[in-house]
Amino acid sequence: MRGPLASCARLDALVEPKLPVKYARTPGYRPSAEENPFNAWYWKTQITGAPTGLLAGKKIAIKDNICVAGVPMMNGSALLEGYMPEIDATIVTRILDAGGTIAGKAACEDLCFSGASHTCATGPILNPHNPRHSAGGSSGGSAALVAAGEVPMAIGGDQGGSIRTPSSWCGIYGLKPTWGLVPTTGSMPISYSVDHCGPMCASTEDVARLLAVIAGHDGYDPRTQLARTGDYLAAVGQGARGLRIGLLKEGFGHPESDPEVDRIVRDAIGSLAGDGATISEVSIPMHYEGPHIWSGIILEGAAEMMLKGYGVGNNVAAYYPLSMQEAFARGMASRLNDASETVKLVLLLGEYLHRHYHNRYHSKAQNLRVLLRDAYDRALRDVDILAMPTIPFTATPLPEADCPRAIYVDRALNMQANTCPFDVSGNPAFTIPCGKKDGLPVGLMLVGRHFEEAQLIRATAAHEARKS
Repeated sequence: MRGPLASCARLDALVEPKLPVKYARTPGYRPSAEENPFNAWYWKTQITGAPTGLLAGKKIAIKDNICVAGVPMMNGSALLEGYMPEIDATIVTRILDAGGTIAGKAACEDLCFSGASHTCATGPILNPHNPRHSAGGSSGGSAALVAAGEVPMAIGGDQGGSIRTPSSWCGIYGLKPTWGLVPTTGSMPISYSVDHCGPMCASTEDVARLLAVIAGHDGYDPRTQLARTGDYLAAVGQGARGLRIGLLKEGFGHPESDPEVDRIVRDAIGSLAGDGATISEVSIPMHYEGPHIWSGIILEGAAEMMLKGYGVGNNVAAYYPLSMQEAFARGMASRLNDASETVKLVLLLGEYLHRHYHNRYHSKAQNLRVLLRDAYDRALRDVDILAMPTIPFTATPLPEADCPRAIYVDRALNMQANTCPFDVSGNPAFTIPCGKKDGLPVGLMLVGRHFEEAQLIRATAAHEARKS
């Protein structure tokens, strides 16, 4: 062992590259309850970027699983409490280079392992439309801040629906880009093959503007090697004429679906026919298998890469935030019982599958991923866009703090039937507000071909114009 250990000693002596920090800032502060009525901020800052650019004059909230140098980062978890990154994530630098102002860190779920908003270590994130209801997760703080009008733009992450669920439930515009279009360098992942990062905004134009800034190849993220960007801002004004939109039959009528939500979404899709789009019905039975394939991938993927891999995993030729890895390792060793029930579920179940089935289900799910992607690709030869409800029902009530474990977990994970399959397939998926039921927003989700975000922006901008 002497030779390899000598290499470790030499590695300790070498200086590693750091992601750049180009703009001055102060650490900011933790806002008071009066300044944070929806508990959506984790930390407030005022980091000013370049004097001009596509985002000049825009304030942006950054989800708290993304590194901003000199600003505390908790990722919604007691396990990372007290950590302060020394780097700016790639997308943070791109936002500042484009003239944006980082207004702070948006609170999120405990290690992002929830589709609702009650597992954050700093307390539940409240829905601005009804504070007794969930804001959605895991990017709930980002959605609530945009919905409340505190910022026009925010960044979210999505591994099972974590951009689209809170965007749908809070009534804003949220785009999960194609897998590999937006780099995740400098953020805390969950599972390499389903990690996505994207914009959550008050309008389609703001989504297009923010996506234009953050999208594109990054030498530190191998997923972006095949990234193809588009003219997203030009797409805003092109209208829906000529687009072929397919209502996904299997996206409606789930056992948990609210018939009124289905009706509102169908009416919204139908309205695009008035803008020249062609509407038809499409059937993809494989869509029903998407959640099972996703579960096989993410359970072991997250347990091995994020939890046992100390927040970063290994064997990926990417940038590793070493200080974050070490801080998380300390938290795992000393405070694991302070983690949420959903984090414990993933760790225990992932470890069980790993020990007793030797990665069988993760491997089989990864192989089945190809069939799921092919099923969507075949349907998207006959239509340009697939359409369905984002979430089959409106925002659920926040559970009581002392609720039974079964309710706590079910409320965190019961809404992803339509969202998680597209994290597996990697298709771009855009949720837009299309109505309300009992005062709570309903979201319409549009899904396109890989790297054809511009087509989705065309349709959503046309729908937004008709609404206004």
